[in-house]
Amino acid sequence: MIEIKVPTVGESITSGLLGVWNKPDGAYVKAGEPIFEIETDKVTAEVVAESAGVLKHLVKAGDTVQIGQVVASIDEKAAAPAEAAPKKEEANGTAKASRVEAAAPVAAATRGKNADDLSPAVRFQTEEKGINPASITGTGKDGRILKGDVLAAAEKPASTAAASTPAPAPKPTGERTSRRKMTPLRQKIAARLLSAQQETAHLTTFNEVDLSNIMALRTKFQDRFVKKHEVKLGFMSFFVKAVVHALKVVPAINTRLDGEEIVQNHFYDIGCAISTDKGLLVPVLRDADQLSFAAVEKAIGAYAKKARDGKIALADLEGGVFTITNGGVFGSLLSTPIINPPQCAILGMHTIQERPVAISGRVEIRPMMYLALTYDHRLVDGKEAVTFLSTIKEVVENPAAVLLEV
Repeated sequence: MIEIKVPTVGESITSGLLGVWNKPDGAYVKAGEPIFEIETDKVTAEVVAESAGVLKHLVKAGDTVQIGQVVASIDEKAAAPAEAAPKKEEANGTAKASRVEAAAPVAAATRGKNADDLSPAVRFQTEEKGINPASITGTGKDGRILKGDVLAAAEKPASTAAASTPAPAPKPTGERTSRRKMTPLRQKIAARLLSAQQETAHLTTFNEVDLSNIMALRTKFQDRFVKKHEVKLGFMSFFVKAVVHALKVVPAINTRLDGEEIVQNHFYDIGCAISTDKGLLVPVLRDADQLSFAAVEKAIGAYAKKARDGKIALADLEGGVFTITNGGVFGSLLSTPIINPPQCAILGMHTIQERPVAISGRVEIRPMMYLALTYDHRLVDGKEAVTFLSTIKEVVENPAAVLLEV
């Protein structure tokens, strides 16, 4: 019997949640097949079988487990199930008819496979979007349904969605409330946010930016940009470049507090917050000052896909010096973001609204966005914070300044 233990997924991680069993108890597994997922306060990791054999569960899905704990075993001596030999058709006509009849159910056979063995993230998405898992074609290993499959099903046209079997409505239980345990990630987020507000001197300053020039650039060069780089030119790359420029102008923002010492960073690893069904994750763009616009857009797109699929690694989240969060994608007009420790500042972007503004004595309608910079007043003075945000405004409103390095 081979013992299956919870692997180490990070130096500071000591426990996690066994999210889902990919293989049922008593199933025969092959070496390299994923058998369960471990959810921690930072990442979700998939554990594969080290050898082939019959799997035995020792804990239940949803149980809290410790790093190094034995959660399953594999009987290597168990014989693999024999595969049924294909039957020989009696006549060509019968063979053709059989193939025609079998062609239609093939897609249906894979549709909803493992629908009853969903990860918590996928189950949450199906319930939130009102989609019956049995109507979804899983693209994961062995037909497993991934979060991306649910999102794709939710984006289908109404005519297609109408043809799918609707998710059964939950039966009323007579209870006015229900309870569910916080995930390790949500517990960690809650602790960090509370700690950030209790242990730092939060202060927020605001400004607004006119996005006319950026939108004109995107309209003019979008097709050429996509054709050359195979990725769309978004707003985030402009703001990443603006933040890097502003950090160089106001290096006091690129610091952190370590006891009684101020640590000055001389690199520009920028965190970009990504919302997931489990909570907010902040993967880091390494050496953002050396990345092109296309490289930034590709990196953000790759992180977003990894976040949707639950594949963000601990290394993706560590070491950022500054964070950008965009509440505008959800329609937020204005907010005061909370610092991501040990960083000393965070930039909040918001929704774009067409508003009347005064331009050279005339009233014009311009696409405007509010920006919010929350900073730790222990390290950053008001003058430095305002200068930093004003620099971002200047670069965003005049993006050519980035290219000219002025």
